[in-house]
Amino acid sequence: MKLRYAMVCSSNQNRSMEAHSLLKRQGFDVCSYGTGAHVKLPGPSLREPNVYEFGTPYKQMFDDLRRKDPELYKRNGILPMLKRNSGVKLAPQRWQDNASDGSFDVVFTFEEKVFDMAIEDLHNREHVLMKTVLVINLEVKDNHEEAAVGARLTLDLCQELEATDSWEENIDSIVAAFERQHRRKLPLRIKPQCTDLRKGLRDALRCKSRNEVIRNDRISHDI
Repeated sequence: MKLRYAMVCSSNQNRSMEAHSLLKRQGFDVCSYGTGAHVKLPGPSLREPNVYEFGTPYKQMFDDLRRKDPELYKRNGILPMLKRNSGVKLAPQRWQDNASDGSFDVVFTFEEKVFDMAIEDLHNREHVLMKTVLVINLEVKDNHEEAAVGARLTLDLCQELEATDSWEENIDSIVAAFERQHRRKLPLRIKPQCTDLRKGLRDALRCKSRNEVIRNDRISHDI
């Protein structure tokens, strides 16, 4: 595979990990992250979530919830999800702390709030971009069934991106084909990216539906 991908949701548990797992099995170069302040998993009620720090191993969460109420967390799919996750990587990682992981070509988010946080973080980082980064928001409900659907749609888009010589030149046709095939409308919008005055650089941001292309042709930015 020629492109490097990041999958991003809120807690790096369900949507991003479903996509990470699927793309990894298909041989893609992929990582995954969350944008929240903490990792949150459903608890016995909406007011009682299970809260963990990023970096807490999935296996540790699995053992903790199995000790608390194995029937509840098996029935709601949390234990199987954590078991799946532990087979993909050690622990959830936070998007805002991922600079040491290197740069990505394409970033998928699965919720508008997460998309906004990822874009804001890219704008606020110390370095600026030399390479083009495509950030795509594919709205996916945070449940196991929709996460599986979202992962398959993500795979479809990634395969199309891999198949083209230049996604920058062909992104319009890729999105149009996606709309026809999956009957999901992705309207085009274009807006400017804020200029980094400290470094005197000119950036442009192109957004396709909630798909954003962050462009700068001068200096590298680790993401």
